[in-house]
Amino acid sequence: MRKSLIQVFGFLLSTLGWLFVSCTLAMDYWRVLFVGGKGGSWMIKSSWYWSNLWKDCVTDTSSITNCRDYDVLWAVTPYVQAVRGLLMAGMSLGFVAAVLCFIGMDCTYIGGSAEKKDKILFSGAAFHFVGGVSALAAYCLYTNRVASSAFSPTVDRSIIRYGIGTPIFLGLAGNFLIILGSILYAVTVIPTRMLSAFAARAEASPSYGQRTASKYLYAPAYRAPSGLSSGSSGSRASGDKIQARDTFV
Repeated sequence: MRKSLIQVFGFLLSTLGWLFVSCTLAMDYWRVLFVGGKGGSWMIKSSWYWSNLWKDCVTDTSSITNCRDYDVLWAVTPYVQAVRGLLMAGMSLGFVAAVLCFIGMDCTYIGGSAEKKDKILFSGAAFHFVGGVSALAAYCLYTNRVASSAFSPTVDRSIIRYGIGTPIFLGLAGNFLIILGSILYAVTVIPTRMLSAFAARAEASPSYGQRTASKYLYAPAYRAPSGLSSGSSGSRASGDKIQARDTFV
């Protein structure tokens, strides 16, 4: 019961984490910059410059948004293309992992024997972990690019210096849930497999103490050689005679 409960929690956490990651692909404001404000008695027009993985946009105080979609696939900035690829790869691995974990959970009636289900569940946990690391690398790459452009002294001041937007933080929270879910899956499988491996090893080769105990427990009784036993009885008889003689004297 406890094992099934932990697996259900792992399934919920990992699924919620991939939901967060998938939402960030369609969200705006991956990077954002606010320009403008009030100056004295004059109202200065304000603007928000923001970008996501698919377009660059600007929005002013009149709620008018002008966007420029990224051009063809091979004309996109390399780091944006890398972030797209890492997120797509991570989500693909997450889909496969969700199917494997659903089959390998104890509360489902598919997957075969308990040993096969444990192997399937461990494979799904590994896919979840690798996919989570891939998505985490994508967010870290994007964050590093934005931060290096914002804080590097060698960058021209005329270039817009963006800040980190909401989707990055939502994606990082999703990565944490994914990795935590994969750990919960692995915790329910690894101890069982270790105990079964130790039991099989113990059955194949008993310990030294057991071999020693069985050796002494079932060893035949010691019997002295015939010559030695007769000699010892003769010496015992002569010893009795000498003792009687000494008493007589």
